[in-house]
Amino acid sequence: MTETQNIEYKQSWRDDHLKWICGFANAGGGVLFIGRNDRGQVTGAPDAHRLLEELPNKVRDILGILVAVNLCTEGDKEYLEIVVEAHPNPISCKGEYYLRSGNTNQLLKGAALDRFLLNRYGRTWDGSPLPGVTVADLSPSALAQFRQLARRSGRLDAAALKEPDAALLDKLKLMEGSYLKRAAALLFHPDPLSFFSGAFIKIGYFRPDADLVYHDEVNGDLFTQAALALDLLMTKYLKAVVTYEDIVRVERFPVPREALREALLNALVHRDYMNTAPIQIRVYDDRLVLWNPAVLPDGWTEQTLLEPHISQPHNPDVANTFFRAGEIEAWGRGIERIFSACHEARTPEPYIRLHAGGIWTEFVFSQEYFEHLSGGTAQKTSGKTSGKTSGKTSGKIVELIRENPKITIPEMAVHLEKSARTIEQQLSRLREEGVIVRIGPAKGGHWEIIDR
Repeated sequence: MTETQNIEYKQSWRDDHLKWICGFANAGGGVLFIGRNDRGQVTGAPDAHRLLEELPNKVRDILGILVAVNLCTEGDKEYLEIVVEAHPNPISCKGEYYLRSGNTNQLLKGAALDRFLLNRYGRTWDGSPLPGVTVADLSPSALAQFRQLARRSGRLDAAALKEPDAALLDKLKLMEGSYLKRAAALLFHPDPLSFFSGAFIKIGYFRPDADLVYHDEVNGDLFTQAALALDLLMTKYLKAVVTYEDIVRVERFPVPREALREALLNALVHRDYMNTAPIQIRVYDDRLVLWNPAVLPDGWTEQTLLEPHISQPHNPDVANTFFRAGEIEAWGRGIERIFSACHEARTPEPYIRLHAGGIWTEFVFSQEYFEHLSGGTAQKTSGKTSGKTSGKTSGKIVELIRENPKITIPEMAVHLEKSARTIEQQLSRLREEGVIVRIGPAKGGHWEIIDR
């Protein structure tokens, strides 16, 4: 039997193993065996009887918890079984906190430790008080804008909207006693960046070779950030295709406005504000990529995001205020709405993946868009069909394979800052030309370069 989330093997006892007991207590509990090797085979613990008496007291005195220590035998060999229960309160080992994750024991530090402690005490980051900020410090225009949005949405009692700012904030659960919560500063302070590093949006336009051409930073309260970022993207960064239906002028963007708006709101509401990196949007000639430093709920995966799921926002107080303003739904349908907007506009579905400490949402522009943009031809594709750029990309792919034959398509996409679809097209072309060959299955196989 191999080691798992709830099982750890040690051949002999050392006091350093208290960290593993701490990790089990802070996770889902588990069993630590003393006198078994890494493969689970019994090797015996010569001092088992002494440890049977010492360990319960040692664990109690250092960790402050009780564990069951059982003496077991297999043949003529004795070993110990230390059974650790999950604890609702955080457990520390000599001032440090550990958490069992998979078959590893992780020391919690920085933002991860903050999240762990807040969660164990039933709090959220955005719901914690922020001393030193008062209602008078908030932006009157931001509060007025919220009142207007909430009045239109009908999701907040009309009488509450007429009350003074402090009473309104209390109705929105943005106050704890006399203190404003962090969510209030994010939502209504004119400069949240003065309290939270990274509480802004960075937008940049890049050439196919990843050179930055120009960029903008969007600051202010979260409602302002959402509106300004969307306006910048639609007026400065994305080119519209203009057609006429009878005498009506119709503008079509490569990314539907509603899909982009929903992606921006999702990022602002669900991002991890303990991460000092801002939300980053990279616009290329053939795609738009939004990176959000978000943290998924425990047990969630990419597949969970793409399937119907419940609403479990990382920042519930921020999410509630956006919901009352009518800006988002409260049913976990944000990604579903993004896909629906793309379907209605007949544009490609976005790629959504977890990578590098956040969520990447990649909108790839359609071939039809390029054909309209270039007046009926498909030449203006910035690397998707341009021979020069395609050759440059394929050459870089070959070099990546030469360095690491087991490299995956997502890894190539990150290295080259291209879409996964672009990488797939280039790989297909290289295989057709006999430059490379795939050996083995998609998982566990590798690439080979054919010498010619």
